[in-house]
Amino acid sequence: MTTGPAVLIACDKFKGTLTAAQACAAVAEGLKAVWPGAQMVQRPMADGGEGTAHVICEACGGEWLTETVAGPLGDKIEAGWAWLADTRTAVIEMSEASGLRLLGPARRNPWRASTAGTGELMQAAIRKGARRLIVGIGGSATNDGGTGMAWAMGWRFLDTEGNAFIPLPASLNMLEHVIPPPDTALPEIIAACDVTNPLLGPAGATRVYGPQKGVRLERMPEFEAALAHLAEVVRRDLHLDLAAAPGAGAAGGLGFGLMSFCRATMRPGFDLVAEVTELEDAVREADLVITGEGSVDAQTLHGKGPAGVADLARRLGKPVVAVGGIVDESVRTALHAKFHAVIAAATTETLTEALADPAGALRTALAKAGPQLKALLGN
Repeated sequence: MTTGPAVLIACDKFKGTLTAAQACAAVAEGLKAVWPGAQMVQRPMADGGEGTAHVICEACGGEWLTETVAGPLGDKIEAGWAWLADTRTAVIEMSEASGLRLLGPARRNPWRASTAGTGELMQAAIRKGARRLIVGIGGSATNDGGTGMAWAMGWRFLDTEGNAFIPLPASLNMLEHVIPPPDTALPEIIAACDVTNPLLGPAGATRVYGPQKGVRLERMPEFEAALAHLAEVVRRDLHLDLAAAPGAGAAGGLGFGLMSFCRATMRPGFDLVAEVTELEDAVREADLVITGEGSVDAQTLHGKGPAGVADLARRLGKPVVAVGGIVDESVRTALHAKFHAVIAAATTETLTEALADPAGALRTALAKAGPQLKALLGN
């Protein structure tokens, strides 16, 4: 006989400290002190960025495979991807092959970084027999407009003399024509993305995300010109004008490349993960929903995973709680318009201590929040 509510725990990763699965487990441990007999369902979440493939793989009982591919700077690395045999769906994260996390600060070189390894992962999935290919785009070390990916998928990039070359930001000014591969048949390809940036301009790939990849301020016009030239050649040769499409600027323009060269469909990452993992059914069965991420702040309210969980929970009439490693107190009022309660595992004063044991800090915070949580359920 159970003596507690049904609680759905659907946390995103606590970036740099806990994976989504680890965060969910820590919350569950903390809740045992509140409701020892609670029925707890853990459903780790992601929004298309790092961790998406693992989350879907675990939720759907998939197989985790690895492939030797080119890293961002061409060195060979081992990159993983998820295979869901029942639906013949492959789930790939570009960050596994072309991610910023693969390079230390001293090695970041976006002028010569490529998404070729991501294309090689896509090719591996196609060889496996994928009917649907989900590509999570985010956390990139690249700013190549997805040309490396396209090159690995068989596209040829020609200069003014008709010579093929390997596309990089450093060489895109040479581009005269793009030539499709002989076989253009592809499975359904979906790009999972949590941003809506265009390819070019003040809100584009280079100016918004370039600095974290190593693009210096004085070099930005060169990177911008390279992508603008690519967009013009694609418009002329492929009759596709997608530079302004929402998400085209994601992952250094990989969004643009996937839409242009692979006819990919862009989907909000959270919506896609929620659909594949059947999150709505889990929310419907719950009495209380708990979600969270490392920092619960203004960004949380704009398309991040916890906001998606909250919207779903409210639509189904379920109380929803956000837990963060830290909570931005300046937006707490706005957060309470989205979540019924907001819990912080640490404050600025206790952050160093919490970072030494992030799971422990989460467990303690949930246990201490018992009265608040019980009040939400009227007990």
